Amino acid sequence: MKFLDLAKVYIRSGAGGNGCISFRREKYIEYGGPDGGDGGGGGSVWVEVVDGLNTLIDFRYQQHFFAKNGQPGMGKQRTGKDGDDIILRVPEGTEIMDEDQETVIADLTTVGEKFLLAKGGNGGFGNLHFKTSTNQAPRRSNPGQDGVERTIWLRLKLIADVGLLGLPNAGKSTFLAATSNARPKIADYPFTTLHPNLGVVGVDNVEFVVADIPGLIEGASEGRGLGDLFLGHVERCSVLLHLVDGTSETIAEDYQTIVTEVERYGGILAGKPRVTVLNKIDALEDEARAEALSTLEEASGGPVMQMSGVAREGTTDVLRALRTQIDEDKLRQKASKDDPEPWHP
Repeated sequence: MKFLDLAKVYIRSGAGGNGCISFRREKYIEYGGPDGGDGGGGGSVWVEVVDGLNTLIDFRYQQHFFAKNGQPGMGKQRTGKDGDDIILRVPEGTEIMDEDQETVIADLTTVGEKFLLAKGGNGGFGNLHFKTSTNQAPRRSNPGQDGVERTIWLRLKLIADVGLLGLPNAGKSTFLAATSNARPKIADYPFTTLHPNLGVVGVDNVEFVVADIPGLIEGASEGRGLGDLFLGHVERCSVLLHLVDGTSETIAEDYQTIVTEVERYGGILAGKPRVTVLNKIDALEDEARAEALSTLEEASGGPVMQMSGVAREGTTDVLRALRTQIDEDKLRQKASKDDPEPWHP
């Protein structure tokens, strides 16, 4: 299945049916009076999060979603049939944005969550509705209300606990393959990963989800390489795993390149907890390893872990460090929910 994380969709809710002007006509019954029914309501457009989807590929083949119109009212006090609703089924983590691609209409992160995108028009009143003691034979009815037509964007941001960051060929896909059952494409050329991959990893009987995105290069925020479009998939992560190639001759510059591009991307991503790891240490001698570690610690200004995804050396320690950060993030989120907002007069 092809991965698609952005789709433009045109939606329209159904219009309400018109009210009916009708009078009761039966033999031997004089002055039957009005009996025009109301029009039916138009169908609405909903979006719902369902299980089993991980891409927006369905919206590549169908972009127009129009709900049914309500039927008009009829004589003998018959109300028109309501139009059928239409439901857009999306995966977890889907953002609904307005046509400007900036205004967020809804952020859907839970299976079963539903949101009303466009409400159907109300049906018009028939002349039976306008009967009064002083107006026994009204000859008026209301037209049905028009539906709502709009253009929206669907953007998928994968739900994961850990997001992998690094330059192309930093070993992100190798780490994912070594610690999970995911089988991302691995090769010795840049940009092997062309779309995000998810893998479930486990350590000490605890499982969490890791997201691998295509590598960033200098100028990604300006559209170079594959750009920074895929950074949205790690916005929801609790912690970022920054992998740096230990065999590179420019370790400090490689580290700073990723940090700079994340900061230029903006949002909450730059402030997320980060675990920095020197990767591919199996290809380094002891002296070269110590020098590379010292260089990276100086560039990052904090502790640096060592790992080899191929040899699976140090991967368990990295997973435990990630698990600790995930637990701390969940505690912070719980505390923020439990603390009541201050009262303002």
